[in-house]
Amino acid sequence: MAKSPITKSELRQIDRLVTHYNNNQELFIRFSDNVRALFSSDRLAPHIHSTKWRIKKPDHLKDKLIRKAVEFKSAGMEFDITEENLFERITDLVGFRILHLHTSQFKSINKIVLDLIKEEEWEIIEEPTARTWDDESRDYFNTLGIKTRDSERMYTSVHYVFTANKKKACAAELQVRTLAEELWGEVDHKINYPHPTDRSSCREQIKVLARITSGCTRLVDSIFHSHQEND
Repeated sequence: MAKSPITKSELRQIDRLVTHYNNNQELFIRFSDNVRALFSSDRLAPHIHSTKWRIKKPDHLKDKLIRKAVEFKSAGMEFDITEENLFERITDLVGFRILHLHTSQFKSINKIVLDLIKEEEWEIIEEPTARTWDDESRDYFNTLGIKTRDSERMYTSVHYVFTANKKKACAAELQVRTLAEELWGEVDHKINYPHPTDRSSCREQIKVLARITSGCTRLVDSIFHSHQEND
């Protein structure tokens, strides 16, 4: 029998963390409601297609903590996530997503999002970062002053992390992506989350879908560019 990469003691610690999270669900429900209210602003409405949100499922949190414990051990580090720092160290317990149709909408969306967070006097923990894998997207975000990070999983999305900065601080992650990228994300999530598929054919097909998704976004961009030229 293969040896477990983490100890029984670490597994018990992870179970305690998940229980702590469950015991504080009301905090995350209230924060999620506040985030939804903030990004339902009329200022955003003309630039977006739709929004989605979720509070992380306890079993998904457990899977994530196990992965982190394995990563810590592989790096020769102690797993140091505790009940006291859980809500600070795991920043996607509340997730919100803004979907838009074409790339040029992002410039306005980004400005409005940052303005709304500032007006609410919330604290940005991580400035917007575009995770992307292709050069055209990287160049576009760089022109807007958005930091980029290589996306090995071949998706494009801009991530923000912020907190309400209250006594019981908890963070939320906002993702902004095109509707085409959302299709890729939903397929990949079903196949690779929380555990990556072991089927090489699926992995290759998802890479192909990523390339098709990128092409679809560019085609939609071109359609709207042509339409606006004729206005």
